[in-house]
Amino acid sequence: MQIEKHLNTLFTRWSGCSPDQITPVAASGSNRKYYRISSGNISAIGTYNPDERENRAFIYLAEHFRKIQLPVPEIYAEDLANHCYLQQDLGDLTLFKQLVLLREDDDFPNELLDIYREVVGWLPRFQIETVKGLDFKNSYPREAFDRQSMNWDLNYFKYYFLKLANIPFDEQELEDDFIRFTDYLLNVGQDYFMYRDFQSRNIMLHEGGQWFIDFQGGRRGALQYDLASLLYDAKADLPVDIREQLLTHYISCLSKIIKVDEEKFRREFYTFVYIRIMQAMGAYGFRGFYEKKEHFLLSIPYALQNMEWLLKNHPLADRFPALSRVLESVIASPMIKQAGRKKLHITVNSFSYRKGLPVDTSGNGGGFVFDCRALNNPGRIDQYKSMTGMDLPVQQFLQEQPEVPIFLEHVFGIVDHSVTTYLSKNFEHLQINFGCTGGQHRSVFCAEQTAAHLRLNPQIKLTLNHIEQKFK
Repeated sequence: MQIEKHLNTLFTRWSGCSPDQITPVAASGSNRKYYRISSGNISAIGTYNPDERENRAFIYLAEHFRKIQLPVPEIYAEDLANHCYLQQDLGDLTLFKQLVLLREDDDFPNELLDIYREVVGWLPRFQIETVKGLDFKNSYPREAFDRQSMNWDLNYFKYYFLKLANIPFDEQELEDDFIRFTDYLLNVGQDYFMYRDFQSRNIMLHEGGQWFIDFQGGRRGALQYDLASLLYDAKADLPVDIREQLLTHYISCLSKIIKVDEEKFRREFYTFVYIRIMQAMGAYGFRGFYEKKEHFLLSIPYALQNMEWLLKNHPLADRFPALSRVLESVIASPMIKQAGRKKLHITVNSFSYRKGLPVDTSGNGGGFVFDCRALNNPGRIDQYKSMTGMDLPVQQFLQEQPEVPIFLEHVFGIVDHSVTTYLSKNFEHLQINFGCTGGQHRSVFCAEQTAAHLRLNPQIKLTLNHIEQKFK
């Protein structure tokens, strides 16, 4: 492939050695393509993006942020003529993935809350410290989150969500409310750096700290927008009390830098939550309803839940009646409520081949059995013998083995295909089993990773069993 050829040349020029591996990294919702490129212990993330202006914006902002010691990836090398650049490899653990791994049902562990508090503490630094010396003319696609930008987001919501979901509305009345709504937002202070997509998938957990990526859409704007992006990130599904704690913590951090009218800030904040959720719904509609990428529709139930809470607790009806009616219609729509609501019960097991295959009690006759014995066995290393695949040192050991992510990528591809088919046929049960020699290390780790992957899908009810292990 031509892209990989260009990245190979760029990596060789930068590192002085040819890459051993060029492995695609899971794609995002954009047209950018990512590759992990390595040679020995040297690694980088190769990025291909056909949009030259967006590339230049990202590189400019990354270099600007690093000058003031903000934790963003270093840009190692660039070949903008071929739409490529290399950036620092920050691993694969995002804040969202960590949330899925640590969270169980409605429980929000203190470990996770501490990470979110640290992330919220970084946000005012990005928004305020970066402005000095930053030339917003390098921003993409506009210098500011201005009237034009807001109109794009509102029309995105109108044409790709409301229209495609068959939500009725009076075009003129809604347009009049959009104008008044935009006027209100523009009256909020706009002299800060707005990250634009400050959400859990764009925050990496690496070397004990948080690192921030995908800020190429950053521009001049209001403080409230980025906080709304983080706290109302649909699939993250933060509990109401956690959102309130983090909002209070942000205001406290911000107050150490600038003077803040807390009551006014909170009132303005929730209005920005509305436009952020509408922008996200527009994206779900475009990618899901229009492009038929069904996994984008899976975020809609969470967005509806957030919107319903907003309308009840921070209503718009007095100021923006037409917009309020439309949003009430959205959360009441049977068609939209149906998106992502079916449940498939999946049981994920780890087991020991010495004890035999797990029994399927669902009556479905079984499912997948994946043999992990071809993976490098940490159980043969003394320091890991008493541990399991639930322990961080074992997890780190396995993540560093080049065959493990390849194995899991193939597993996820096979499983995802079956999940889609099972859901379309209204099947109720699927079993996925991972076996290794003792059922202690490799099978447990792979079962945990697969369960975390599947938890991203709200159409799934998941049961995870480690048959040979009893965990506290």
